[in-house]
Amino acid sequence: MAKKVVASLQKGEGRTYTKCIKMVKSDKTGAYAFQEEMVHNDKLKEFFAE
Repeated sequence: MAKKVVASLQKGEGRTYTKCIKMVKSDKTGAYAFQEEMVHNDKLKEFFAE
């Protein structure tokens, strides 16, 4: 319920950013790790293309 209240109070600049999570493979160990970043909505495709 708290999430709904917080989301309804959010206005303006906060909605122009998205939290993106991408799996990245380590060159040293070969294991996968997650890369998290707050990205502007205009730059989403560039973030995932890297």
